[in-house]
Amino acid sequence: MIEGISAIGAAGPSAGVRSPLSGAAPTEGPTFDQALAQAIGSAVDTLQTGEALAIQGVEGAASPMKVVESVMAAQRSLQAVLAIRDKAVAAYQEIARMTI
Repeated sequence: MIEGISAIGAAGPSAGVRSPLSGAAPTEGPTFDQALAQAIGSAVDTLQTGEALAIQGVEGAASPMKVVESVMAAQRSLQAVLAIRDKAVAAYQEIARMTI
């Protein structure tokens, strides 16, 4: 499951998608697709770290406190990604309902 999310984060921006502001003056900071890719990559890293520490905790190689902290961080990351997904779906549905 995490590998599937990694593939999404590693895909980066689509080559065929052009920004509506491509002719405009450059802006400060990352573009939306860069920020989204960075957020997904960070979430995947956190999930993988939590998974690895949970396995170490089962084996007795990691302290319970570290396991709990990493699992809670992974849960927060997953909830953030799900919230972003829900907002994107809601925005798409709103656009689909618009009359032309």
